[in-house]
Amino acid sequence: MPDGSSSNVLTDKVAFVVGGCGLIGKAITQELFEAGATPIILDIDTTIGNQYASNYRELGRLNSQFIELDCSKLEILDDSFCKIIENVGCPDIFVNCSYPKTEDYGSNTFADVTFESFRQNIDIHMNSSGWLARVVAQEMKKRKIRGSIVQLGSIYGVVGQDMSVYEGTEGKENISYTMIKGGILSLTRLMASYYGPYGIRVNTICPGPIEGPFPGIADQMSSKLRNNIASNIPLGRQGTPEEVAPLVVFVASDQASFITGSTIMVDGGWSAI
Repeated sequence: MPDGSSSNVLTDKVAFVVGGCGLIGKAITQELFEAGATPIILDIDTTIGNQYASNYRELGRLNSQFIELDCSKLEILDDSFCKIIENVGCPDIFVNCSYPKTEDYGSNTFADVTFESFRQNIDIHMNSSGWLARVVAQEMKKRKIRGSIVQLGSIYGVVGQDMSVYEGTEGKENISYTMIKGGILSLTRLMASYYGPYGIRVNTICPGPIEGPFPGIADQMSSKLRNNIASNIPLGRQGTPEEVAPLVVFVASDQASFITGSTIMVDGGWSAI
């Protein structure tokens, strides 16, 4: 792991990263650390989470830690998260890149989705994301912290899914995903309006296709699906988690002090055409 010697624009800041052990979450957590922040990793992967937190402490960020949090357990989510804030304190930066989903998430197509799966996926993903953001914002307001909240959206919360890229591949449309990401974008705009007078900024970063698993479908995309997607991106390729993470640091920092309520695309030009 790097030694944290890069530009310290987030020195003395505490950053909660929900989903900090995931594909994009790990890159975001690392980038926040390198920018000087103390990462608090909230996730269900205890092995990776504890290892990362231990590494950060060894590198001098003594208060970094991993805390287990399962966003799909809605019946205890509010109590669990409020206890974390009570024990650790309110963060200066809150990033949510969690991706809770049901086992049948890959079948959330128009033809195959069940009402129960549709409802449950929206509940555990969109509603957990919105509720945690609200809890943090209220704590920031109460404690007069001029904080930054960053939500992870998607191009498919902004534009419709392109059916042509799925032809002849394992890929399918997902009705729940579009509802979830569109809801997160709308909440961000409302939160920015409401919490702006308290100096709390709320933004959504929307990645395009990122190299890695195809959630709910396969551990890795087939070469045909990757090629189909790449052909729809002006830059001619998918992105990487490391191309998303630096933007999170920028939006969370004082360098973006006049940016709130924004939907920021990181998609290689997908949404531009």
